[in-house]
Amino acid sequence: MRLLIADDSGLLRQMLAETFTRRGFEVAGEAASLPELLRRVAADPPDVVVLDIRMPPEHRDEGLQAATWIRAHHPSTALLVLSHYAETSYAVRLLEIATRSVGYLVKDRVQDTDRLVDAVRRVAQGEVVVDSEVIQRVMHRHRTVDPLRDLTDGEKHVLALMAEGRSNGAIARELNYSLKTVEKRITAVSRKLGLPQDDERSDINVRVLAVLTYLRNA
Repeated sequence: MRLLIADDSGLLRQMLAETFTRRGFEVAGEAASLPELLRRVAADPPDVVVLDIRMPPEHRDEGLQAATWIRAHHPSTALLVLSHYAETSYAVRLLEIATRSVGYLVKDRVQDTDRLVDAVRRVAQGEVVVDSEVIQRVMHRHRTVDPLRDLTDGEKHVLALMAEGRSNGAIARELNYSLKTVEKRITAVSRKLGLPQDDERSDINVRVLAVLTYLRNA
């Protein structure tokens, strides 16, 4: 699997490159700014781009700008965005740009190489990964009007793990549920949030729609 790393910190790029190389990935290139990243992707699209949310020239939301361009011009390239900030707004914007093969991790996770590598592999396989710290921030906020208020505690737990990108099997193991129970709760979540069912709109990733609803109301 070929990766491209984009971050304005040379030290972090080196650390990531060494980590990924040790784990069997090919680091096809590096970039320190948005313009350089777009040039490199245009010239030789990688399988996955691992990129910072903020980088030159303005250190604002260049990672999201890059994600928009890459998804429009090279939709088969997966995206893993790294950020110092566990911001639900960033995660929501990213999932509005890309509804598959995309992830959002807090930069502290780069120290956990197993988790980082797992996230890269999962986005490369088409999955969506959202950092658990973002999910915990959502879980601990209190809202006056809560669109999730009709969900049971069990359904909220399933939805939180869906937001992290867990598969049905992984959710079942985490919560000690049967697979059938997980499937029933995902169906209930979709119904209560007014989302289309799989058999109604096969082109829509219902899991991503559920996660977006969850994060938008953080």
